[in-house]
Amino acid sequence: MDENYLLESQTARQLFFDYAKDMPIFDYHCHLPAQEIADDKKFDNLTQLWLNGDHYKWRALRANGIPEDYITGHKSDREKFQKWAETVPFTMGNPLFQWTHLELNRYFGIDTPLKPDTADSIWATCNRMLESGNYSARSFITKSNVKALCTTDDPIDSLVYHEKLKNDETFKVKVLPTFRPDMALEIGHKSFLEWINKLGDIENIAINSLEDFYLALKNRIEDFHALGCRLSDHSLSAAFYSKASEEEISKIFKKRLNRQIIVPEEEVKFRAAILSHLAQEYAKHGWAMQLHVGALRNVNSKMFKSIGINTGFDTIANFNFINDLANILDDLESVGLLPKTILYCLNPTDNYLLAAMAGNFQSHFPGKIQFGAAWWFNDHEDGMLAQMKTLANVGLFSRFVGMLTDSRSFLSYPRHEYFRRIMCNLVGHWVERGDFYTDFDFLGQIIKGICFNNIRDFLGVEID
Repeated sequence: MDENYLLESQTARQLFFDYAKDMPIFDYHCHLPAQEIADDKKFDNLTQLWLNGDHYKWRALRANGIPEDYITGHKSDREKFQKWAETVPFTMGNPLFQWTHLELNRYFGIDTPLKPDTADSIWATCNRMLESGNYSARSFITKSNVKALCTTDDPIDSLVYHEKLKNDETFKVKVLPTFRPDMALEIGHKSFLEWINKLGDIENIAINSLEDFYLALKNRIEDFHALGCRLSDHSLSAAFYSKASEEEISKIFKKRLNRQIIVPEEEVKFRAAILSHLAQEYAKHGWAMQLHVGALRNVNSKMFKSIGINTGFDTIANFNFINDLANILDDLESVGLLPKTILYCLNPTDNYLLAAMAGNFQSHFPGKIQFGAAWWFNDHEDGMLAQMKTLANVGLFSRFVGMLTDSRSFLSYPRHEYFRRIMCNLVGHWVERGDFYTDFDFLGQIIKGICFNNIRDFLGVEID
């Protein structure tokens, strides 16, 4: 993993070092807690910074036969780190191997491979550096040349830390909320009524009708917008389109308020209606909408009951969603309120479905409908190449809004470097094979766009 890592041609190297390497980062989809950024959180040791909350690593540890006590259990931080050091050599071929060593090098200057016999020295070196004032949440962001990032926020989450960050003139990075109203669509969920009551309390609205619900959501969108939000996000893992009148949706909502049973057909109708309503609000506000399709969550019920959600027990779903997607995009386009949209699939067999669908609804804005970056189980070299080649084959790769971390870790930004090296190698291959002409001024413009400029312009965020 020297300076030419993943760069297999002279053209690839020139594209990376002259155009990609020093471009800033706009991490437009991540799960970093706004509070930890606002408080400029310090970390006591490398496990707290690097392993806590990282279900990518947790899955690898489990696959290596490590007991759960050393993953999410009560073993000491030092013992947990040792188990990760024991596991890393067995991650050959997994991007965790590359990410681990890029992160150790880029933030701590460590070139030594992490193994059981190097764990002591790496633990001591990193922890000693963490004790200094230059290794806090904000410092990792600024060291990574991040100019803007978008957190992921439920409408019932407090925005107080986003307010604090917006008014903090000492921190120049834009930290913007993202509107993630998954529960708003899930009328059959056991927590739905509790969720809408909290939403009503935040907006000081008694939600007794569908109109009240719409008003509370609209007001919350305004709250997010005032703090710089320009992006929404939805996770879709079940059917999300079925036609129904507004009167029928109102009756379904009333049934739920009265704690009556909602049948699956009604759930789909409600999901479609709320998604459509919200998408129209996004369009009116100039927001972009992200649709993440195809995650099957919490499949290990025993572990879900034991340690909860987002702990590494989700997987790739396989369901027929393309007709639903076509219909809802078409309905929005028909009324002139289809927002800018980024489509992501978790199942790589759906790559061509989304890339082709995006082409049906393009308009005057370059790349208005995006086939989004390789996501989750696909954000490795093979997955990134498959996503980019698919996009290039049926759309405009040059208008791609590029990479994101989708991470809860402050050390994840080398994933952008990893992506940029893979992208430059791909473009370099096209040029050297004769698939595109050697015009480095134009090629550099494309590379810089995918690294940073395209997403900045897509979201319309002014960055100093």
